[in-house]
Amino acid sequence: MGLLDLFKKKEEKPKENPLLLSMPMFNGDDSYSLQEIVLDLKEFWAVDVTDVEGDDNTATFRINGELVAIAKMPAPIPQEDIESTANYTYLWNNVLEECTQHTSHAIVTVLTSETDVVDRHIIFTQLNASILRTSNAIGVYKGTQTLLLPKPLYLDFADLLFQEMLPVQLWVYIGLVSDENSNSAYTYGLKEFGKTEIEVLESDMQRSDLYDFVVAVTSYIIGY
Repeated sequence: MGLLDLFKKKEEKPKENPLLLSMPMFNGDDSYSLQEIVLDLKEFWAVDVTDVEGDDNTATFRINGELVAIAKMPAPIPQEDIESTANYTYLWNNVLEECTQHTSHAIVTVLTSETDVVDRHIIFTQLNASILRTSNAIGVYKGTQTLLLPKPLYLDFADLLFQEMLPVQLWVYIGLVSDENSNSAYTYGLKEFGKTEIEVLESDMQRSDLYDFVVAVTSYIIGY
């Protein structure tokens, strides 16, 4: 091997990003409508929806070329899963009371692909938001990121996309820990973007200011 060969960039196969998974929750007989979801995606988000197959029980389609799937599950998410995640939830008042009463859920996935990880999360957010907006869903469970998000909050954060801002609060859990003298914060979910999780330890910032600071840093890390 010559010296110049050491500086030649090796051709690498594009990385295949893992599937994204969420579970919108419903009460009673409420659920989603495939037709209304597709219509909302086209009209509200102005995305390209093609190759729609299936029905209100199970369906697959493409959003801007990305393959997604949704399926009804006529049973609640296991209560122990909800309770363990609720212990870390501070963005949803009465989270246990409301979530433990849900009767069914949907499984929403963006399947594996080589598309940019941020673009995939944007599509994922748009799909979940369309399900929430066109149904009586109470919120979204994302256990892999320790996230339980109520419907109004999810929709508010999703609308940040119209301002060309990333709704990182829907993608990454930001934990807050306090003692008598200081506040600390950490992230859980940056690894999904190929990044190292971050911590801020024993800060004298107020909790709200520390939260905003970590959101800004997280957004910068993911966006750039």
